[in-house]
Amino acid sequence: MLRHCTLALVALAIMCAPVHAAEKYVAAADCYWPPMELLDANKQPTGYSPDFLKALAKAVGIEIEVRNVAWDGIFGGVATGQYDIVSSSVTITEERKKQFDFTDPYYEVVQAVLLPAGQHISSLKDLKGKKVGGQIATTGIFVVRKADVGAELKEYDDVGLAIEDLLKGRIDAVICDDPVAMYYVNKKADTAGKLNISFKAQEKESYGFVVKKGRKDLIEKLNKGIKLLRESGEERRIAEKWLGKAD
Repeated sequence: MLRHCTLALVALAIMCAPVHAAEKYVAAADCYWPPMELLDANKQPTGYSPDFLKALAKAVGIEIEVRNVAWDGIFGGVATGQYDIVSSSVTITEERKKQFDFTDPYYEVVQAVLLPAGQHISSLKDLKGKKVGGQIATTGIFVVRKADVGAELKEYDDVGLAIEDLLKGRIDAVICDDPVAMYYVNKKADTAGKLNISFKAQEKESYGFVVKKGRKDLIEKLNKGIKLLRESGEERRIAEKWLGKAD
């Protein structure tokens, strides 16, 4: 009898043993940078970066909730602990690295200049005296400002508003990351065929996920996930879904 009681107690102990829930993190994304970050029909974050981050989380056994957060407050939110990660096509720069920690790169881009269909430039110098729009505090704005070509810069809360003003003739050009430019040129129904990518910068930029300074454990998890997605081919699958097959 004692033997059967002992076995029953062991079985009960196994059944009642605590199940450790996956670690949970919150990521912020400004979902107005298609096809990298955008909102689906239900106003939920989707796009290349959210898909990549969710696949990464699954690969390393954690949970990540992606929330839509306005760009102008996105860095302050991670600094104050409102969320753990910025997943918003953030270019890794030395200036930003002074304030935040970055993962390894997960995507590479260049800056592209959009003009109305039929118009062309051959260099940033051709923007002299032109009104150039871009999303506030993005590297496209930084590139034009650094080039000091005599363009008049106009910054917008999101790149879609800049595109809208370009099509209405209120500005002359828009600068943004090349996958975003390609989306507006080829895929977005109300802009496809109305724009062209007239110029691409030569300098390459890399996106990284951003965390608060000192969160080494989280950086290690994210970097492990980036590596696993590359090795498994999942990175390529996500890229083909959102950006098409590479030439």
